[in-house]
Amino acid sequence: MCEIDGSAERFRTSGGIAESRWLNFSGKAESGWNRNVFPAGRLTRKGEINDSLGVHLRLCRSNARQVSDLPFESIFSSGSLTSILSMLRFKDLSFFVVQLPASQRLAAHRNGAAEMKQILQKMKTGEVTVTEVPAPVLRSGCVLVRAGASLISAGTERLSVEAGQKGLVGRAVDQPSLVKQVINRARTEGVLNTIDAVRSKLGSLNALGYSAAGKVIEAGEGVSEFREGDRVACAGVGYASHAEVLSVPKNLCARLPDKVSFDSAAFGTIGAIALQGVRLSEPTLGESIVVIGLGLIGQVTVQLLKANGCRVFGIDLDSNRIELARQFGADNGCAPDGDAKSRVIEWSRGRGADAVLITAATKSNQPIELAGEISRQKGRVVVVGAVGLNIPRQPYFDRELTFRISMSYGPGRYDPEYEERGHDYPFGYVRWTEKRNLEAFLDLVTEGRVSVEPLITHRFNIDQAEQAYQLITSENEPYLGVLLQYDTERELERRIPITTKSSPPAPSVRIGLIGAGGYAKGMLLPQFKSAGAEFQSIATASGVTARSVGEQFGFRFCASGADEVIQDEEANLIVIATRHDSHAQLARRALETGRHVFVEKPLALNDEELEAVIAAAQQSDGHLLVGFNRRFSPLACAAKEFFHERSTPVSISYRVNAGRVPRGHWAHDPKEGGGRIVGEVCHFVDFMHFITDSLVTRVYAESISSNNQEIVDDDSVFITLRLADGSNGSIAYLAEGDKAMPKERIEIFGGGRSFVIDDFRGATAYHNGRAKTTKLREQDKGQKNEVRAVCAVVMQGKPAPITLEDLATTTRATFRIKESLRTALPIEV
Repeated sequence: MCEIDGSAERFRTSGGIAESRWLNFSGKAESGWNRNVFPAGRLTRKGEINDSLGVHLRLCRSNARQVSDLPFESIFSSGSLTSILSMLRFKDLSFFVVQLPASQRLAAHRNGAAEMKQILQKMKTGEVTVTEVPAPVLRSGCVLVRAGASLISAGTERLSVEAGQKGLVGRAVDQPSLVKQVINRARTEGVLNTIDAVRSKLGSLNALGYSAAGKVIEAGEGVSEFREGDRVACAGVGYASHAEVLSVPKNLCARLPDKVSFDSAAFGTIGAIALQGVRLSEPTLGESIVVIGLGLIGQVTVQLLKANGCRVFGIDLDSNRIELARQFGADNGCAPDGDAKSRVIEWSRGRGADAVLITAATKSNQPIELAGEISRQKGRVVVVGAVGLNIPRQPYFDRELTFRISMSYGPGRYDPEYEERGHDYPFGYVRWTEKRNLEAFLDLVTEGRVSVEPLITHRFNIDQAEQAYQLITSENEPYLGVLLQYDTERELERRIPITTKSSPPAPSVRIGLIGAGGYAKGMLLPQFKSAGAEFQSIATASGVTARSVGEQFGFRFCASGADEVIQDEEANLIVIATRHDSHAQLARRALETGRHVFVEKPLALNDEELEAVIAAAQQSDGHLLVGFNRRFSPLACAAKEFFHERSTPVSISYRVNAGRVPRGHWAHDPKEGGGRIVGEVCHFVDFMHFITDSLVTRVYAESISSNNQEIVDDDSVFITLRLADGSNGSIAYLAEGDKAMPKERIEIFGGGRSFVIDDFRGATAYHNGRAKTTKLREQDKGQKNEVRAVCAVVMQGKPAPITLEDLATTTRATFRIKESLRTALPIEV
């Protein structure tokens, strides 16, 4: 028998005592609960989660009623259980406690709260470490994969590690454009804010790897081509990393043929890169083709060309690699010395190479120069690797050469619509996408026309990763294919403690953070830290980010599932800084726990979301706070004070030099970002509410249309607003201005007075024929005062600085602005 001890927060099983939270039976159940699995310490509405012991409660029910009102009967799937540990009773509930096989326990982590090992590089020092991070969450359009093997790309990853080890001065020399960005940011946002941003960037962790293989443990919503148990090859930086668990978009995965091992499939991305380069060279049967650089991609390229019926000549500094290429079928080879040109000309019967593929990784310009010298008239040069690109005009001009640069794995690469949102290109129009290249390479491996096993020179367990990277950076011994292997049976923990600090003495602000993008890291967290807040828990979609930011700011534990933060009773302020589409539902769920919630703008993306979150706030013991920070700026407060004795309405003109955001950016996605009107114009509507102490009642908007496909019409919008007190406002939100122009200028008129705010760096007040100018030391858009106001709500019980009616009207106004653009009519708010 199992007994619940709520005060001790433990449950007893025949196997001993396990620490746990109290079972939570609150909330209404949903239909379709049959065969759901819940952790012994945490009962959730749906999904499969396991605790650190792999102990589960398997429940069955048919009707959607309050959980605590119904007795439960246990129904088990005999094929998935290894043992029934005990019977658990609590009040009128009965169910069994069961344990799943180790190989199946990870499949229960729908919230991504498991701990895994991943290879990370510290941005500040370049050091490579094996770090415990939360496993990634399962996203729509993605699959979770338990990695079996991953391949270190010796060329690309060696350059990345070496660049990180150069220090700030070395990196500044290598990347002068980044130095310019820092200088420009310091000019606009101030030196201190820029220093915080740079420190945040240097304190982050970088995930390494982009080619892996493993077994699907779960498929997300919208994924029909994969299911649990499928063996797959995975591709993509940030997806197919060196980690025990991967979350990979469906278009970056390919199912493995039965004969292909994980070790061979880990070469899938390398194979797709090589295959795309070969396709761009357009080889025909019998052509003479030269491959410069016989690393991993070069060796695979040689095999692909031979499979295509070509004559192949390999060039490399390493004689051993030339000999290996010969074993793969290369007809000849040499070093890139003074004899290379004559030897290629002789080998090609005096004609020169039909095509040259450059698969080397070097900053040197030599491969480009050599390619021009050894090509035939009207030959083709394709660059696959990262090499110097100072193209000598004369040989390329004299021979009228065709020059191409291969873009990674093939069509679809770097296109968020294809990679992140899963929109495939029509087969009849784009025959070879990156996914189809990956599949084609795996087919060639199956048929034996390409062999990658001979390329493997070293195998390391993931725990030996530091040795692996020392191997490729020290060059103390020869290497080529360096493979990482994983223990697929290792159990994964639920969450990761970061610090050993004891709980802070009450009262204090204890933050649970969900989402940690650039704004949260560079602005919000430094301000909360300065205000004396304690950092309790952090969750991000990427476990790497959660761990990295968690360590930087001293959070007590990190996770990749939002539930871990929302259910953390130690946090009394839930801060939500995710992408826009999750703001409303996360805020609503956090408010339902009775905690205070600070959510970045926008509050919601549509009326339905807005109504739900406002209703939750009205019923919650906690306050809802939204990141409309401009009203907290010292200059905004000065403007309001300047007009506080007015007896007539005011007119406000707000001009925003917003800058262009690429069409494919997530902010433009109506489902994920909601568009820039909802995502940013809300700031300026709120500012007008603050100045006038009145709410918008009517809006009208028009946009600039353009034939330029890169320009989103709604990015340049003129908006007029009518407020309840008779005031009016105009917002010119413009995306086509010059970056050198300050972003925001506000002009306020009323009662014989005028007030101008210049980009929140200075202001001028006009009255009685006189002008008084105020200059700030650095730009202040109000974040500091905003954070302190939020902390005062939590600690001192002060009312929320912005009422729920105000928050709702601001957000609703942005929806009506979009409606006005669509209908070309004024719209009541």
